[in-house]
Amino acid sequence: MKKNDPLRLDNQLCFPLYAASREIIKLYHEPLSKLGLTYTQYITMMVIWEEKSINVKDLGKRLFLDSGTLTPLLKALEKDGYITRTRSKEDERVLVVELTADGKKLKEKAASIPSEVGKCVKLSAADAKELYRILYLLLQN
Repeated sequence: MKKNDPLRLDNQLCFPLYAASREIIKLYHEPLSKLGLTYTQYITMMVIWEEKSINVKDLGKRLFLDSGTLTPLLKALEKDGYITRTRSKEDERVLVVELTADGKKLKEKAASIPSEVGKCVKLSAADAKELYRILYLLLQN
């Protein structure tokens, strides 16, 4: 294969994004398993910790997840007692997710995870900031 072949793996932007994402998510596995959370549940809880109350549509937008992915995930978090799901009083079609007392306690237990994982990622602060900026540029498009 030629170096400029468009189907060469080394010429694909998607591949290092995919591989890096998988490797980073792998780093979260051990600390999250101690809390009984998957990575997707963890990022969902991060938004709920920020917002305290959010409708499912807005939650999906923030996480780039569709309702087919969110629904079973939210059911599991509700079953574990971290959230409640209720219909909006203003519009019954809107499902609202709210943080529970146990969900607040979970945040305290998860507080060390970002620094724990951050120690495993060997990027300077400047490189991390630039990568963050570029990735969000991609997401906005």
